[in-house]
Amino acid sequence: MASEIDVEKRANEHKYTTGQPDYDGNGSADEKAASDKVEDASSPQRPARGRLQPPEMIRAWSTEERAAREKALKRKIDFRLLPAIILMYILNYIDRYVFFCYLLGILNNIAAARLAGLERDLSLSNVEFQTSVSILFVGYLLMQIPSNLFLNKIGKPALYLPTCMIVWGMISAATAACKSATGLYIVRFFLGFVEAAYFPGCLYYLSCWYTRAELGFRTAILYSGALISGAFSGLISAGVRYGMDGTRGYSAWQWLFIIEGVATIGIAFGCYFILPNFPRTTSWLTDEERELAVWRLQEDIGEDDWVNSAEQTFWHGAKLAFMDIKTYVLMVLVFCIVASGTVTNFFPTVVKTLNYNDVNTLLLTAPPYVLGVIVTYLNATHADKTGERYWHIVGPMAVAIVAYIIAATTMNTGARYLSMMLMVPSVYSAFVVGLAWISNTMPRPPAKRAAALAFINAVSNCSSIYASYLYFDAPQYTVAMVVNCSTAVIAVIFATIMRFILVRLNRKLEAGIFVEGAINALPGEAAANGFRFKV
Repeated sequence: MASEIDVEKRANEHKYTTGQPDYDGNGSADEKAASDKVEDASSPQRPARGRLQPPEMIRAWSTEERAAREKALKRKIDFRLLPAIILMYILNYIDRYVFFCYLLGILNNIAAARLAGLERDLSLSNVEFQTSVSILFVGYLLMQIPSNLFLNKIGKPALYLPTCMIVWGMISAATAACKSATGLYIVRFFLGFVEAAYFPGCLYYLSCWYTRAELGFRTAILYSGALISGAFSGLISAGVRYGMDGTRGYSAWQWLFIIEGVATIGIAFGCYFILPNFPRTTSWLTDEERELAVWRLQEDIGEDDWVNSAEQTFWHGAKLAFMDIKTYVLMVLVFCIVASGTVTNFFPTVVKTLNYNDVNTLLLTAPPYVLGVIVTYLNATHADKTGERYWHIVGPMAVAIVAYIIAATTMNTGARYLSMMLMVPSVYSAFVVGLAWISNTMPRPPAKRAAALAFINAVSNCSSIYASYLYFDAPQYTVAMVVNCSTAVIAVIFATIMRFILVRLNRKLEAGIFVEGAINALPGEAAANGFRFKV
């Protein structure tokens, strides 16, 4: 009996180390023998291979007790995790948004932005300012995959993310000391380099705590930080410009970066004491809570998730992600969603074409973002409740296509503002579900999921590099609207391709046929217990 236990232990170790079940035919001869022995075991106490068994403590709970304990655990994690990462993301996003506001002011000759003094103090040309915006994304794109793989390796997001936040707060505050375009380029490059850790890190972070049925809504909550920033950053910038320009000898643009940097550093220190790590490395969970948190993820997928740092590969996870065709289909899908949504980076410019004064323009930028928060929450909640992904992406993108067609074909004030009210909610709500679809589609091993999330998010942000050069034909911005409409159409096409791929793979899983990159159950048990891709 002891030898059988040793064999089963070896089989499980193979499964968790490689990310593949031990019966997939790719292991060594010893591992295949171990698998055969486990499968042929006839002891009534031994569970059939492929059928998960909860820990003894959890088996002893009634259905009602399990539900109550799980609800209490999720509430505890939600309370400590979600408010903190929203606030962190607001500060992560607001710096980029403020910079875009200045850029948009220059492109549209808004006197308010010129009065802020950034262009004057640094003697910047329009091209130099555009370059300073774009160069942030160079560092931002380069660092995302290494950062996520490092986070997966150390397993300490409560230490890693706030530390990165402190560094980017210091760099952001240092922007106020820039005296030339060269200095601004250097600061912006390294700011993007450090900020790259946050958003893909948070996407992976959430997937380490929540099941696939819970992830869409939590991703929407995270991304609401960007929506909140978009709604209120313009108002904050206006307040600082009118209230602090010249205070203590600093221009308004310098105060903006000083205030943002100091606030970022202060909040980051507080997050050290609030955020959890991963389920197995969070010290303030009880043993019961920790075991339940681990089991929930294992039960959801059919395989354990993050176990310890020693078992986490670094570049092997990236290799697995790059070898999976689903990575590239999702990459094009998410890239096109983000590309179609670049209008949000230039939203004050687009709203300015309605020919209202500066104050009214700032006020009119807020309602689309407020509606975006509501629609994004509702869409993500329904996607989680139904387990459906495709229509929750395609539906909003179809609305976006209509909105861009309206914007490109009319200068009627009412019609254009209607299109603006539709652009933000449609693109953001589709984007959030698309992000959740990445984790749903590549759940294990965790290093692969971390690499895929970072890679796809990095590529999707490339659109921000070229987008600033599309908004030149004011006031209708026909070129930008046509490009945004085209990428929205491509997003719908690739969402459809992704659905066909996953439906085909699910049919193979139901038939007990081995599927690379899935959690495979034994033939005959797959229909009842096996992993399924969410479509």
